[in-house]
Amino acid sequence: MAEQQRRPTLMDVARAAGVSRALVSIVMRGAPGAAESTRQKVLEAARELGYRPDSRARLLRSSRTRLLGLSFFSAHPFHAEIVDAAYAEATARGYEIALSAVAHGRPETRAIESLLDVGSEALIMISPTLSSQELERYAGQVPVVSLLRNDVGDLVDSVSSDDHAGIRIAVDHLAGVGHRSIVHVDGGTAVSADQRRAAFRTEMERHGLEARIIPGGPTEEDGLTASRSLRADLPSAVVAFNDRSALGLIEGFRADGLKIPDDVSVLGYDDSQFARLSYMQLSSISQDAPLLAATAVKQAVDRVEGAKEPAHVVRTPHLVVRKTTAPPRTT
Repeated sequence: MAEQQRRPTLMDVARAAGVSRALVSIVMRGAPGAAESTRQKVLEAARELGYRPDSRARLLRSSRTRLLGLSFFSAHPFHAEIVDAAYAEATARGYEIALSAVAHGRPETRAIESLLDVGSEALIMISPTLSSQELERYAGQVPVVSLLRNDVGDLVDSVSSDDHAGIRIAVDHLAGVGHRSIVHVDGGTAVSADQRRAAFRTEMERHGLEARIIPGGPTEEDGLTASRSLRADLPSAVVAFNDRSALGLIEGFRADGLKIPDDVSVLGYDDSQFARLSYMQLSSISQDAPLLAATAVKQAVDRVEGAKEPAHVVRTPHLVVRKTTAPPRTT
């Protein structure tokens, strides 16, 4: 069996470039002190040898990991969009992201503890389900930023979307194009479900309309089940808890021979990748995942780098109108 190839070192690069090891170190750190011609010669030698700096050793020497731990729920595609945006923002700020999923058989506490085990300097938790006391306990170890949930106590940072504003925008849109029979399929026990239920009641009352709420949940199956419960008394429009629920509703309605939006308008929430699919074109309330992720990363970095007090940022969502909402059909 061939001997495993040895990883190139700074000294290997120095020999290949014909310079000192100290000069190679200067070039690799991007520090001043090397002429441009020398810098290019060192970088070319490093490329030819396949040299890569050992970031782990550097971090250990500095007693810093520059890691931001991010926990998310693997069953929620919208969380993946936030993760994508968080990577870009962390890189721009000189940090790395360590991911840990909450999944079937892997509770949120295990996901968080694994992030602490690898030396995360701060935690970003997407839609945490732990109590505020549990979150504050982790905040006693490292800065904690709760993303998409703001009822997290005084010691935890939060970045959230204004759920009441989102539902107000949804109801205003549907009522504004003429709908009077509007139903909300709620999110069950999901994070933000209570806030959106309460907002729907308030906003429907403001329009002088009956607030009809159907039990639901955050998945396509929940939306499909809700569509069946609406067969006997079909509304002209539905506000779903999220885009996944909206997709289930649409599937159920179409299976019953209904046309969207001719027979019933469906409005989602999140403006996820599902909503933007060419064959779906779902109208939705956008929470702007990239903006939320960038704000959460900024707060985490600020706390790591010296900010003393937790911050609480609430962003206002906006409406994206596509092809699943329209004025009600006149009879």
